[in-house]
Amino acid sequence: MQIINDPAEMQKTAESLRLKHQFIAVVMTMGALHEGHLHLIRLAKQRAGTVILTIFVNPQQFSPGEDFHRYPRPFEKDAAMAKAAGVDYLFVPDTEQMYTGGFQTQVTAGDIANRFEGSARPGHFNGMATVVLKLMLISKAHLAVFGEKDAQQLAVIKRMVKDLNIDIKILEAPVIREEDGLATSSRNIYLSSKERKQATVLYKGICRAEELVQKKVADTEKIIREVISIIESAPDAKIDYANIVSTDTFTETDTLKPDTEYLLVLAVWIGSSRLIDNGKLRIN
Repeated sequence: MQIINDPAEMQKTAESLRLKHQFIAVVMTMGALHEGHLHLIRLAKQRAGTVILTIFVNPQQFSPGEDFHRYPRPFEKDAAMAKAAGVDYLFVPDTEQMYTGGFQTQVTAGDIANRFEGSARPGHFNGMATVVLKLMLISKAHLAVFGEKDAQQLAVIKRMVKDLNIDIKILEAPVIREEDGLATSSRNIYLSSKERKQATVLYKGICRAEELVQKKVADTEKIIREVISIIESAPDAKIDYANIVSTDTFTETDTLKPDTEYLLVLAVWIGSSRLIDNGKLRIN
């Protein structure tokens, strides 16, 4: 595995790989790798001859007061995990290399980005979309693999790729969960043992929603009410949002239409940690 820090060197290397007819896949992360990231790498390796893993804690997608400075950065561990997983190139730029002096251009995400995570974290999706576009251009990848756990992020990226005619294919990877259902996340390390047990209410809420949909319950207010009741059974849980939305536009709906896929999207504070999760809902 080769480690590259300079964006120009990574771009030059990627261009050389393309000229040798190598199919390139990129997996973009902020580090603190876990099983969810390793699953993305495995999917990338199944589809591509060369896999580039990026690690960059992007300051542009953190709002004031968020955990940018305390975000975990275990580089040595991450590099060892990446190498063991078969990554070919590990791209690890620093902030000054990604945002050179006088940097002023930014992607403006559209309507999808204005609600839920976008409302709770102003500017987050603009910063995310900007760095994702930069990493696409630097890696010159043919394929980018993203997890479905960050469902709204995925929707914003897919819209950007479509709107800007970016020559890259997006591969969506299912949510990876722990044995008790908690979605894998770099932020799970912030949870105390007590909070970790309580955090399972997110998945329990998703499972209850799926049960109701299987029984042909189409009233989203009824579904959400039961989900909220389960989540609020955890003493340290505070719900930021719990809604059912269209998978593409992230607009809310009152009634689930048959043979149409929706998402139950959740953001819940467990103590001082904010967790997000989602589950697909469909009445067949």
